[in-house]
Amino acid sequence: MARYTGADCRRCRREKVKLFLKGSKCESAKCPIEVRPYPPGLHGRGRSKDSEYLQQLREKQKAKRIYGVLEKQFRNYYVEANKTEGKTGERLLQLLETRLDNVVYRAGFAKSRDMARQIVRHGHILVNGKKVDIPSYQVSEADVIEVREKSRELTPFVVARAEAGSKPIPAWIEVIASEMKILVHSVPARQVIDTQVQEQLIVELYSK
Repeated sequence: MARYTGADCRRCRREKVKLFLKGSKCESAKCPIEVRPYPPGLHGRGRSKDSEYLQQLREKQKAKRIYGVLEKQFRNYYVEANKTEGKTGERLLQLLETRLDNVVYRAGFAKSRDMARQIVRHGHILVNGKKVDIPSYQVSEADVIEVREKSRELTPFVVARAEAGSKPIPAWIEVIASEMKILVHSVPARQVIDTQVQEQLIVELYSK
């Protein structure tokens, strides 16, 4: 399967904002964007003002990188969002937020979305009592997500239990840390999604 294998911090610098791709490193003084808050490359500090098209493209790239999806998959999410009622941009973010790997990350069971994807792929996660090893699996309202019992004493989950409560949890999910369980109460509304993306620019880009 195709995947990005370059430096994560380079992607943050390109978007000129922290995408929180490296877990705790992003919150430390070692974060490269703190030292070099400009795009990488020879002309990173001397680039001219962005055009309207480039602003739209950068928002799309930012969203892709935050959620860790490639171009074809991201476009498929847009197509699906465009078929449903309501605001396309809001629905697009809802589809990205309700990916299983994102929910595991949001619950604090992983330090980053990359780590959450690995946890899901390795079969540590159950959804409604059944093993799901597909990171892009879409969770629904009333789903119960949990770490399987055999995996709960692995180091990442022991650390996650110990650090429970240290990270804000979105209002649309409930975390029972003692049982390593996540309850999905609803599909998130746009106002509770804290992803710093202007989704309308993405809609404008794909609408051309």
